[in-house]
Amino acid sequence: MNGWLRVVGLGPGSDGLITPEAQATIADATDVVGYLPYVARVPDRPGLVKHASDNRVELERAQHALELAAAGRWVVVVSSGDPGVFAMAAAVFEAMEDRPDWQALDVAVLPGISAMFAAAAQIGAPLGHDFCAINLSDNLKPWDVIERRLRLAVEADFAIAFYNPRSVSRPEGFRRTLEVLREACGDDRPVMFARAVTTPEEEIRTVGLQEATPEMADMRTVVIVGSSRTRRVGRHVYTPRHAL
Repeated sequence: MNGWLRVVGLGPGSDGLITPEAQATIADATDVVGYLPYVARVPDRPGLVKHASDNRVELERAQHALELAAAGRWVVVVSSGDPGVFAMAAAVFEAMEDRPDWQALDVAVLPGISAMFAAAAQIGAPLGHDFCAINLSDNLKPWDVIERRLRLAVEADFAIAFYNPRSVSRPEGFRRTLEVLREACGDDRPVMFARAVTTPEEEIRTVGLQEATPEMADMRTVVIVGSSRTRRVGRHVYTPRHAL
């Protein structure tokens, strides 16, 4: 049996936002590999082997998945949201770099609905014009790089989507992010907090930049900060496409 590997996005939380392509691929798989909470979202069935692991072993997880595929297994690596956005697709390709045998495997990435797009849809259209996404975790890059990118994004007047804003182990990063935004923006931008989007625990909140506090975000929260042109209309927030 020829093995294959698919990197699949499970969407932001609701089962209704898993694509039919992803569902069909998971139904065909012999093995599912991923971070424990994401693997748990895949229903058990006869013949399916689950390989769950900790959040900080992405490269080892990717290597294990490739080993299984090389042995002839049909392997799905699961991520939340879209697997190409701060997720497992990059780890799989990094693991393949020095292994020509793995590079010859049947490997593909199946897109999913990113948390920032699900959050933006619940809010209105805050990413309606030019925007960028920044991962605020400094586990894989130094904080000075994050802060430089943050200042440049504000200078370019992007709306900004923040992933992984605040955790128990690094509570200071988001506090500093808010300080930098207040220093750099020079005005009061809308800040949108979308927690556990598309799940029963969903919480959506929009405040002015001056009102935003670090405690409003955690690791289940996507934070979107508007550009200078982002505006409110009723309960919604949007960025007009003609913004300059």
